[in-house]
Amino acid sequence: MTVIGTPGPVSLDLDGRTALVTGAAGGIGRACALRLAAAGATVRAVDRDSDGLTRLVTDHPNGAPGRIEPCPLDLTDLDAAERAAAGTDLLVNNAGLQLVRPIEEFPPEVFHQVLTVMLEAPFRLLRGALPHMYAQGWGRVINISSVHGLRASPFKSAYVAAKHGLEGLSKTAALEGAPHGVTSNCVNPGYVRTPLVERQIADQAAAHGIPEERVLADILLADSALKRLLEPAEVAEAVAYLCTPQASFVTGTSLALDGGWTAH
Repeated sequence: MTVIGTPGPVSLDLDGRTALVTGAAGGIGRACALRLAAAGATVRAVDRDSDGLTRLVTDHPNGAPGRIEPCPLDLTDLDAAERAAAGTDLLVNNAGLQLVRPIEEFPPEVFHQVLTVMLEAPFRLLRGALPHMYAQGWGRVINISSVHGLRASPFKSAYVAAKHGLEGLSKTAALEGAPHGVTSNCVNPGYVRTPLVERQIADQAAAHGIPEERVLADILLADSALKRLLEPAEVAEAVAYLCTPQASFVTGTSLALDGGWTAH
């Protein structure tokens, strides 16, 4: 009998490539930064959490392929974001934030901030990155969207609006980039084991008036066929696949890592 073990990482060689990953200090962004560096890329790790970026650099093994360059940056500084993306071969738009409130109670200033970081900043990063990609005839744009880029949920108006907008931006970039050898795709995770999700659990518990221990099974994973959280490394491996030559015909689409949520 053949025993099938845990699948290994996809084969990926990014030697000589420069990647930019936003929200790189933790969660999905951290996993993506480490994965792309392990494939040989020089990774510009963008985050406003300087201490988290320092830990990220420390955790990249000595002697490993590639390297990680910390880039402390608040993405609400849109001009700085655009400048940071110049010369980028691979762009991973990952940074995000979340607040769970009914629309009539949602603070307008937070709505504005969410759309700035999660939609306008990716647009500006694209503006900064695409000229180099077009000039060399190759580039990869990977937008970490969400199952909420494909489905809505109550109490998440800003997040859902931003992710739906990111889906449209990604498809537009795919159509414009195709003649230049540039692909653009979304990766759409369900609930991932990250600090953001841990905060969502607390917010959902408050919004619904139930204990936090019930939120995961009864609310977050209610529509998921697989009753577990997705691991950040699994998302990073999907990102890695989209950077491979084998994925060169994959563009303008959304790769759902949602445990069967959108199968309903």
